[in-house]
Amino acid sequence: MVAPSNASKKRLVFVFVIVLIAILALIIRLGYIQIVTGEELKKGALEQWTRGIEIKSKRGIIYDKNGKKLAISVSSYTVWASPADVEDPKDTAKKVAEVLDMDENLVYEKITKKVDAEKIKQWISKEEAKELRNLKLSGINVVDDNKRFYPYEDFASYILGFTNIDNDGLYGIEKTYDKYLSGSPGRWIKTTDASGKQMPYDGEKVFEAQDGLNVVLTIDETIQHFAEKAAMESIITTKAKNVSIIIMEPKTGDILAMANLPQYNPNSPREPLDEMKKDEWRDLPIDELEKRWYDMWRNFAINDAYEPGSTFKTIVAAAAIEENIASIDSNFYCNGFIRDIPGALLKCSRWYNPHGPQTLKEGMENSCNVVFVDLGRKLGKEKFYKYIKAFGFGEPTGIELTGEQGGIIPYSTDIIKEVNLATMSYGHGIAVTPIQLVNAISAIANGGNLMEPRLVSHLVDNEGNVVMVNEPKIKRQVISKSTSDIMLDMMESVVMKGTGTNAYVPGYRVAGKTGTAQKIIDGKYAPGKYIGSFVAVAPADDPQIALLVIVDEPQGVYYGGSVAAPVAGKIIEETLNYLEIKPEFTEEEKEQFDYIEEVPDVRNKTIEEAGRILMEHGFKYTTDSCNISEKSKVIDQFPLPGTEVSNGSIIDLYLNEDQETQKKIIMPDLMGKSREDVIKILEGLNLKYHFKGEGNAIEQNPEPGTEVDINSNVEVEFSNR
Repeated sequence: MVAPSNASKKRLVFVFVIVLIAILALIIRLGYIQIVTGEELKKGALEQWTRGIEIKSKRGIIYDKNGKKLAISVSSYTVWASPADVEDPKDTAKKVAEVLDMDENLVYEKITKKVDAEKIKQWISKEEAKELRNLKLSGINVVDDNKRFYPYEDFASYILGFTNIDNDGLYGIEKTYDKYLSGSPGRWIKTTDASGKQMPYDGEKVFEAQDGLNVVLTIDETIQHFAEKAAMESIITTKAKNVSIIIMEPKTGDILAMANLPQYNPNSPREPLDEMKKDEWRDLPIDELEKRWYDMWRNFAINDAYEPGSTFKTIVAAAAIEENIASIDSNFYCNGFIRDIPGALLKCSRWYNPHGPQTLKEGMENSCNVVFVDLGRKLGKEKFYKYIKAFGFGEPTGIELTGEQGGIIPYSTDIIKEVNLATMSYGHGIAVTPIQLVNAISAIANGGNLMEPRLVSHLVDNEGNVVMVNEPKIKRQVISKSTSDIMLDMMESVVMKGTGTNAYVPGYRVAGKTGTAQKIIDGKYAPGKYIGSFVAVAPADDPQIALLVIVDEPQGVYYGGSVAAPVAGKIIEETLNYLEIKPEFTEEEKEQFDYIEEVPDVRNKTIEEAGRILMEHGFKYTTDSCNISEKSKVIDQFPLPGTEVSNGSIIDLYLNEDQETQKKIIMPDLMGKSREDVIKILEGLNLKYHFKGEGNAIEQNPEPGTEVDINSNVEVEFSNR
């Protein structure tokens, strides 16, 4: 045998080394794939042979402070298609279209797309879902879903906001608390082969959605109703462009009500409530429509700044008293004009009949510009500017709503000229937001603490456990308690003897200040366009509420004392009665208004007994309850027993309609009403229901006017045609 040559040996060693290197490289590569990128590749593989459909979480409820539901999620269903699993697309499209009242060609287009999953229709009825499931169509899946619903429709719309079709918050509290309300979605997982068809031998997995947290507002639904009702009456009476009302609890900064009219319905936020506007918007291009939508959603109370006019004199007076520049009895003289400012001639509102000599208190009663220009000059621009900032003007308040503005104030004292200081002293040449002003008035009322306005008090889960609390926050102390007391005394005299007498409420001590300012449009004062306003605190001796009423562009009379003060007075009376703050009448008031001692207690009496008692005492009564019988009992009344009111007053009675004895009710007419309206009506009557279709009601069973048993089942068919 011939021994291998050295050359052969070298070649063998070389080949061996190359093979060894290749094996080592493969081992390293395999280790890298399995150890370093294994999880990522495993995830990719799972994604290739699994298909998932999202299960929507149930959005949290928004409650008022007393637990009334202002925004809820109603159960609904969504239809999905898995195109790869559809066996007969034409037949499937036909059947699905018939059940869902859709175009057959559109359904066919959706179920033949080259995708893993395609949404066919969102928010179908329970009956439609049941019918589709019974058909057992391959590739068609019906998934539990939910839809956002606002049971009070346009009520508090600027606070609540609204969501999009995917239940994402777009505006208001729905937007700012979206991450808490939305919860976490679940997933319906299916295993598929390479073509996307579901594997028959592998089971499905459902990962449940986690519901969102519930938000509890500081808003009181009853007080909000008072504010919205008063705003509506005002806008009708004055023919104003809009009316804005804010009611705050001074000691905590809690917003009890915030009303802006005109409003919109968050169930259909892109449709105006006014029929004329609907017709006007119908043919507008999309870019113009979007502008109209944003204008409609704009919350005047926080998104707009305006010149406050004489309501701002409260801030100037508080600063002057705090700095010991003036006292309540300081003397001033009004000759109708301010003539000594170079290049300017300013005048009092009563320049034609000057106020003459007066104290600071009288100057507040008369809303005299000359007095407050003198105060502003004595303060000087540095101290004046210091208090403007201290009261929170020129910066957002921090309220939990989107788009809050900071107002417009000078960016430094360097640009404040003598004439600027003078005009700002009576509320011109400066712009504030309504929420800033009512917050500043609350600081004057509560002893001097500037609060951070609060709309949400806490968050709770579905078991009622408190998850998060928003405690009241004091930003800073602006004035002393003694200054606060003096200011309330002066503001009370405005209502008793001055420009705010239209806000006077017998039995309650009301402090307030009127304001009237010409509007600025495109940087210029607009002739004939004014804002009338009124700020108030009540009761003046123990403030429970602070409020601001703004009437924008009233027609005819536009002074704040005439258009805004009466609105404030009505709200104060209703709200303090509701809060069970007992009025204390002077002897003059009792004599002047012929007040009796107290309202009798008719609670727990039948409506027949209660009516007889009230009429014997000279009262009228009313109730909003339906299905009243002689056995209906009074469970509450307003005003409460013991409240002193005038002869002939109307007492609101709240009834227990005694459903145990009332076995029958009259079926209401549901024809033409929307799905949301029908739900509200039927649930209010404790009737069960089954729905079919979408749109407005076209058929109902039982028929309208039919006598039916309580808890009967009502069938309603809807259509968009």
